[in-house]
Amino acid sequence: MAGVWVFKNGVAKLVQNPMVEPIDGPEMEQGVEQGCRRKALVYLPTNEVVTSYRQLEEKLRKLGWERYPDNDDPDKLQFHRGVSSALLISLPRDFAKFKTMHMFDIVLKNRDYFEVRDHFL
Repeated sequence: MAGVWVFKNGVAKLVQNPMVEPIDGPEMEQGVEQGCRRKALVYLPTNEVVTSYRQLEEKLRKLGWERYPDNDDPDKLQFHRGVSSALLISLPRDFAKFKTMHMFDIVLKNRDYFEVRDHFL
């Protein structure tokens, strides 16, 4: 079981995804009042939060990344950096499935241009 155990008023609760779920409990109407914490991919030159693949692809192209035309897996988008590089970024085609691990993969391959930060909704 993965997650974070939260103790409040003598009650223990396992929060499966502490980056999305509010940790103050169900009385916080889904965390709206306090704000839910999520991770966001930030493009550092403009301090802009990446909110779509269209936006991300534009940024990656400026850095020399190219999108693979059509790969064998219809559920993935893939980007590579020129023909001489073995670097590859694989992302789920559905942006709603874009997770923190994908963000960190982009950051590792573009350290001076992207950063993962806490983002409050």
